[in-house]
Amino acid sequence: MRRVIFFCIAWVAMATGVVAHAQSKPINPTIDQFNAYWYPKGAEISRFTLEQARYGEIHQGDAVLIFVTESMNPALQVKADRPGDGDIPVLKLNATRTFFTGIYPYSVMTSVFSPVDFQKRPFPLKITFSGQEWCGQVWTQLNLRGTTYQVHSYSYFETEADQTMTIATALSEDALWNRIRMAPATLPEGRFQLIPGTLYSRFRHTRLAPQPAEAELWSIRKKSLEGLPLMAYRVHMSQDDRTLTIFFEAEFPHRIQGWEDTYPDDFRGGRPRLTTRAERTHTLMTDYWNKNRNTDRSLLDKLGIDRRR
Repeated sequence: MRRVIFFCIAWVAMATGVVAHAQSKPINPTIDQFNAYWYPKGAEISRFTLEQARYGEIHQGDAVLIFVTESMNPALQVKADRPGDGDIPVLKLNATRTFFTGIYPYSVMTSVFSPVDFQKRPFPLKITFSGQEWCGQVWTQLNLRGTTYQVHSYSYFETEADQTMTIATALSEDALWNRIRMAPATLPEGRFQLIPGTLYSRFRHTRLAPQPAEAELWSIRKKSLEGLPLMAYRVHMSQDDRTLTIFFEAEFPHRIQGWEDTYPDDFRGGRPRLTTRAERTHTLMTDYWNKNRNTDRSLLDKLGIDRRR
């Protein structure tokens, strides 16, 4: 059945002109390429237009991906104040989405801390998610402890409330974005176990746990914002009848150009299939933590973000 699903997806993609040719592999960056791009230039900040599925409708908003390297204290699993030999270099992703549902705003953020030496440490040391809207706040944190993730979850919903649990380690959906930036040729294909993203789990009110997934990697005709060829990494999770596709540059630095996330929406008893979409419009490399004065707000124009917010 999964093979049939993927055949249908691929056929539709080719019919719409998305797939350019047979499956192919991107090339992983060399150590010199990685170091030259990520360490001397600050952070990479990208703004995306966002069409977010929520409550049976699509809502307009903004998404921002901030990729940056830092040193992490492995015991505390926090950023090291004074990095030393015992700390672990990580690529950190802070992914934000802001949008309105009706009159009230949503602001959500996912943080992923992936060791740069992913061959030695293939799983993120920590993943966090927080969401704020007028009804309340939610928070989820996964800490890698040996061969399991320790999960702490807090919510204003009575049925979820405060929870602590342990789940088996597996590749996380949230880790895919960093893996694309570090070594896209190692993205898993075929069948494997995947922990759904923390944002998806919160929005859908599902319990975090590894579930079956199947993935394929394709070259597509579209180009990135910078005019580079793109690839599509498509993951289907049959348990949730969900398909996530991430579009990224086939060539280094493998910038994310956008994504699509399709699944049935159960709001108010209906099950329409809705698709969240994001498309990159601006990218800026800068040490944003030093850009904290009013005079620095002009940089928001270079990111396509309304500076009046």
